[in-house]
Amino acid sequence: MKKVLITLLTLFSVSSFAQSPVATRISSGFDLGMAYSKNNYNPSLAYYQLINVGERKLLAFGWTVRLGAFYGDNINYYTAPARLTRGQSGLGSLGKPLVIDNVDTVRYDYVTMTSLNAGVRAQLNLGWVELGASADLLGLTFGKRRIGRYRSSTGQYTIKGSTGSDSINVFFQGANTFQQASPSRLNLRLLGDNDIGTLSTEVYARVRINQRVAVKLGYSWLTSETKVENRDVIADNNRFRNRAGMAFLTITLPIFY
Repeated sequence: MKKVLITLLTLFSVSSFAQSPVATRISSGFDLGMAYSKNNYNPSLAYYQLINVGERKLLAFGWTVRLGAFYGDNINYYTAPARLTRGQSGLGSLGKPLVIDNVDTVRYDYVTMTSLNAGVRAQLNLGWVELGASADLLGLTFGKRRIGRYRSSTGQYTIKGSTGSDSINVFFQGANTFQQASPSRLNLRLLGDNDIGTLSTEVYARVRINQRVAVKLGYSWLTSETKVENRDVIADNNRFRNRAGMAFLTITLPIFY
């Protein structure tokens, strides 16, 4: 009898939570999708959780965790720091005036990186159609080193060399310099050119097929960033950014609606 009572109380508790105001206000699920544009690919897996606002549940706000990979072919990355792209004045590490009106380029034959980011999401619920937007806020990125062609006629780089048994620093200057580069590790949303790392922003429309499956269509803006091995000592910079706009298709597997 005691076991029966415990079982009944457990079932009653679960049923009460499922019907509680808090539980009915929560919607969550997984998004599995692919974003694409010419020479750019961005498969991703995301988990989201939203809290519906008001009795009609017209608006919903929440958070998301997104695991995504980025693959780019024949791709250009441009000078990243806002202090250079905004045309602000300053001095480089050698005390020389920065050449700030010339945004440099690093060209890659192929780049790959994987990022894990946490972000926010907002959604408008219109019955079987939902309109929303989400943005990554912070996270980490990992990826392999690649060789990039640094296109700058004004840059100057310190490269380690040797003369016999002695190590020296050699200053090299000129365009079309080949350098190793890797993805920036930290991702942080600071708005505009102040952003750091690999971050995604998206807008979407989701159509419910049934209680278990939905299809999401949208457009995303993916910012990715690399760091070259040898810093340009004139501009005092080794960070470069690419922004890619991509259409995407996602399958949503809801947990709660």
